[in-house]
Amino acid sequence: MVSLHRLDSTSHTILDLSGVSSRGIWTPFGFLEVILAFCWVYIRKYQSHQDSEVISTITAICALAVALITSALLPVDIFLVSFMKYPNGTYKEWAANNETRGQIEDTVLYGYYTLYSIILFCVFFWIPFVYFYYEEKDDDNANKCLQVKNALKYTIGFIIVCAALLLIGFQTGLSSHFLSADSLAALSFSISSLTLIGMLAVITYTAYGMSVLPLNLIKGTRSIAYERLENTEDIEEVEHQIEKLKSKCEDGRPLSMRDRRNLQELEAKLQVLHRRGRHLEIVERNCCTKVGSALRPLKILLGVFFVLVALLFIVALFISNLDKALHSAGISSGFIIFGTNLTNPLNELLLALQPVFPLDYVLITVITVYFVFTSMAGIRNMGIWFFWMRLYKIRPRRTRPQALLFLCMILLLIVLHTSYMIYSLAPQYVMYGSQKYLLNQTAVTRICDADAPEDQCTVTRSYLFLHKFWFFSTIYYFGNWAFIVVFLIGLIISCCKGKKSVIEGEVEVDDSDMSDDEYVH
Repeated sequence: MVSLHRLDSTSHTILDLSGVSSRGIWTPFGFLEVILAFCWVYIRKYQSHQDSEVISTITAICALAVALITSALLPVDIFLVSFMKYPNGTYKEWAANNETRGQIEDTVLYGYYTLYSIILFCVFFWIPFVYFYYEEKDDDNANKCLQVKNALKYTIGFIIVCAALLLIGFQTGLSSHFLSADSLAALSFSISSLTLIGMLAVITYTAYGMSVLPLNLIKGTRSIAYERLENTEDIEEVEHQIEKLKSKCEDGRPLSMRDRRNLQELEAKLQVLHRRGRHLEIVERNCCTKVGSALRPLKILLGVFFVLVALLFIVALFISNLDKALHSAGISSGFIIFGTNLTNPLNELLLALQPVFPLDYVLITVITVYFVFTSMAGIRNMGIWFFWMRLYKIRPRRTRPQALLFLCMILLLIVLHTSYMIYSLAPQYVMYGSQKYLLNQTAVTRICDADAPEDQCTVTRSYLFLHKFWFFSTIYYFGNWAFIVVFLIGLIISCCKGKKSVIEGEVEVDDSDMSDDEYVH
């Protein structure tokens, strides 16, 4: 009888989960082909077609796909804990068994660890190896074995760092008993350490991207006709200066060292201006430019919407941090609070959308995607920096393979921190989703919060993963304040800047004339 009961319970679980699948919860994974197609188009759009390598291209596409797929796991996690219960607060028949719920929760948890393990592999081995493999490539490309050997030699340093983090995490888990499996504690500690780097990337790139993306849409670009006229005037002025310098040596006298240096600079500037002219002429003839002009009102509306969304995020993040500052036990507890004490607008919005399936899940998915794409916009506009030094620029059809690898590594790190950022924006919803519970076995239902009985509300695996180590939570708390400050600074700078050029970032002094041929094609 017991076996038949378990079989019946399992069949109900399968039927219900198949219903979940039909409703689209596994859509992020079902559309794997769409994600890969997007990654291929995105990488190919920015990749330099003259300076490309097959292995670096494949690595960049796969790493970007892993980042997007990992970001899709949080909405899945929230949906699954919510799907276990009816709106009246009772568990569904297939989820009434603690063992069944535990199996589903473990599946989600192992999904996190699988994807995070892939991220560890990419960040500490594969991306560094491909980066150094390309750096060791010589012109004749004769000795492949030496190229691989040198790349592995430099990659060993990253492997040592990863091993050290795993060892520290293993010892921490062993002494603190965070997990029953110490290997999972080691992995969790390593991921949390990487998340700190992701936090720095979020503060730098995502905060700036959230301010620059909507304002660029609102302001638009400069007029092509005006830019061409301005460029023509600059060409005439530089040509006049060149003729003036050359006239000094008409009688056979050599130019001074200073004049020769000025002449070289003017000739280089003239070359850039001629390239700008060719690019502007191509853009003016492009049909996409005319379509973009027709869609200008839509871009303005979209920009205004993104500004409002960004301000909503900042207000929600400020209230969440203020709540932690006022109602948590402080640094020693990681500023962790259970539930919300101040009204958080985004959290309230998600809870208000719960009765209309599936609006709340759509919104949490949109928030996740928004973070990823504003991060990509921030990296694209700023380039890749190491402290005060800019290492690489991200430009359409001009980006070097090393820069694309850095771009994908940064996005992987940002995705790791995205879950904590979303938790900070809507803490109660990220913890419990849309679950409700019966109050003292009565007909009265309440939304799950920290005061709910433990057996009545299931906490998302993402929340448990984020709060495994209190000292990381403390750093994340102060990182949120830094994020708010950087966003406000970026917003002020973006407001003060003028309109972008229609060919922004496409023509630089260090470009070769051959790159124009690439642009035409």
